[in-house]
Amino acid sequence: MAIDRRAVVGRHDVRLTAPDAGVVLGVGNGEFGVNADVTGLQTFTEFHQPAPDMSAPLDPSAPRVTNTSTMSNWGWDSAPNIEGYELAEATEDYPSARGSVPYLVKPDFAKLFAGQPLDRGESAGLYFIDNPHRVDLGRLGLVLCPEPGAEPEEDPAVLEDLDVHLDLWTGVLTSSFTYRGESVRVVTAAHGESSAVATRVTSPHLRAGRLGLRLAFAKPVSGFAVDNDWGAVEGHASELEARGDGAATIHRTLQTSRYAVDVAWTDGVLAADGPHRFVLAGFDGESAEVVVDYRPVEGPGAEWYRPAAERPRTFEAVVASSRGFWESFWRSGAAVDFAGSADPRAHELERRVVLSQYLTRVHGGGVLPPQETGFVTQSWNGKFHLEMHWWHAAHFPSWGRPELLERSLGWYESIHHLARATAETQGYSGVRWPKQVAPDGVESPSNIGALLIWQQPHLLSFAELLWDASADDPATRRALADRLGPLLDDTAAFMVDYADEADGVFHLGPPVMPAQEFYDPRETADPTYELAYWSFGLELAGRFRERRGLPRDEAAERVRAAMAPPTVHHGRYAAVAGEAETRPDDHPSMLMAYGFVPASPAVDPATMRATLDWALENWQWDSAWGWDFPVMAMTAARMADADAAVDVILRDARKNRYDAAGHNPQMGSFLPLYLPGNGGVLAAVSLMVAGWRGGPELPGIPADGWVVAHEGLVPWPAYDNLPEPERTPE
Repeated sequence: MAIDRRAVVGRHDVRLTAPDAGVVLGVGNGEFGVNADVTGLQTFTEFHQPAPDMSAPLDPSAPRVTNTSTMSNWGWDSAPNIEGYELAEATEDYPSARGSVPYLVKPDFAKLFAGQPLDRGESAGLYFIDNPHRVDLGRLGLVLCPEPGAEPEEDPAVLEDLDVHLDLWTGVLTSSFTYRGESVRVVTAAHGESSAVATRVTSPHLRAGRLGLRLAFAKPVSGFAVDNDWGAVEGHASELEARGDGAATIHRTLQTSRYAVDVAWTDGVLAADGPHRFVLAGFDGESAEVVVDYRPVEGPGAEWYRPAAERPRTFEAVVASSRGFWESFWRSGAAVDFAGSADPRAHELERRVVLSQYLTRVHGGGVLPPQETGFVTQSWNGKFHLEMHWWHAAHFPSWGRPELLERSLGWYESIHHLARATAETQGYSGVRWPKQVAPDGVESPSNIGALLIWQQPHLLSFAELLWDASADDPATRRALADRLGPLLDDTAAFMVDYADEADGVFHLGPPVMPAQEFYDPRETADPTYELAYWSFGLELAGRFRERRGLPRDEAAERVRAAMAPPTVHHGRYAAVAGEAETRPDDHPSMLMAYGFVPASPAVDPATMRATLDWALENWQWDSAWGWDFPVMAMTAARMADADAAVDVILRDARKNRYDAAGHNPQMGSFLPLYLPGNGGVLAAVSLMVAGWRGGPELPGIPADGWVVAHEGLVPWPAYDNLPEPERTPE
């Protein structure tokens, strides 16, 4: 019997009855997103404004405040490079088995955070960290006044009878409330194909002059978890061009970018209300509709703009587009239904699954890898992290929506030459994919990120996921192999050349920064997870060569077959070689060698079982990140330990909570949400339910207390013809 998908989705609609400074509600389409407060718009911006001093982001008692925002894949800005900095100035040579290798590691973050003076190389590195940075395109909000002409309200406590509903099936956000004895109703939606948002506001306050709409713009500011400067008058321009009744364009000029904002409305007059602020007021009736459509003119990232076939002009057109977009999404791909389960945790896991599908589609599935905070706040200057791309998007094929992963792979093709240049500069063959990066493909310097390697096999993993998802379509498979073949070959060529041989055994590093980022890269070698992933990645490279009618690469096969074995201490896997003890904090990366990576010749199941047991008993849970709990759940599922898988993915820990909107907070206002947690939930649950190629079904769902219906899930890849571990006895 088919799952009633609308019922599954609908029982997790987001409903709020009180303001919460930490919760924002998003509408969007993967290329563009708008995040609103309880009015359904961006009204109470001060209430949602994080404090400027976030010096203690790890304080668990610190309140979480999440800003409202409007962001896109194409909206970026850069400060002019007036000092003529060159990226090479931020490099430092690191010793390796093959000699000195230059890495983009300046400045040292400890020095930066301490406020110490920077030399030119360090200043160059800081410039390229800061630029380009993502832009908050504008904020559309209500202007609520006790009397016409009075100062607008700034505290949402003035709202009574608050009822906020985000309809997940349609992507339509509705807010109803009472203000000074009169009703207000706001309906908001984002277009499914364009960078446009529309709203309908209905209230007697419109005609009475106590309610209007405001569109405000800010000066972009670079940094981590910083809001743009909404009070700055200089340094940006906002020019209003009237285009007839009910239509205007606001032309925005930033430092090196320009974009346009086309506004259409059904009632009222739009006029400037100070620098960079425009107000729609003077209504004749009690209902008004507004469409705000953003589009780039020039700037970093503008080439990634994807306009709709027909640009939206009316509220009805935007709502219809949103409804069609979301209904198509929910009816496509896979669904999981835990209704009827006796375990009280089943409802919460289902809630996280549904909301994570919504959020990863709003903020991901576009032409670029997402930033870790999506279109909400500017983390890491708004840039995206390629090691995190797996956690953002690898779940899409397993949930039967491979196109949402595949469309971002064109960006890898666009930076192919830059990744090749990085490898060449360091003396390696093939391509070395960056870590922290903007659409231009220029890697941000970092004394941590530049030394990470676990993003290197991701493209091979993505290709295999897409291959499995197209099992019934030979033409799609051929096109996939042909399209990605050169990138996969070059990815594997770097992996082969990067591995250092000693006595017929191949090693990774030093220097290397493992996924658990607390080791000295100059002394670190052979991290357990990376060893297993390297081997599996080269296996996938060989498969894709065979699928293209080519022989496996002999050098790649030699490296794959002779990777160094992971280090074992006390009968369990260490995170890295040479350490007597594994630190039980941050990411439990050694578990990824058997979970994230399928069962392989590189890992002994019994030793990994002991490693998992130790981690479950000893890990410092409040140090773990949002995607670490799915990591452990995936390893437990591979062990067929269903009880442990469910226990850990729902474990009550500070960074494993999901708010009313489905967001996964990490560090108070410093990192108020974290999409890799959402993507991790989806990856883990699909493995727990659908298992892997040739493996058992429901390996991560307990037999007692759980009722599971599922359809459309794609089993995860596996090494072929390998025995899998037996299911743990009940």
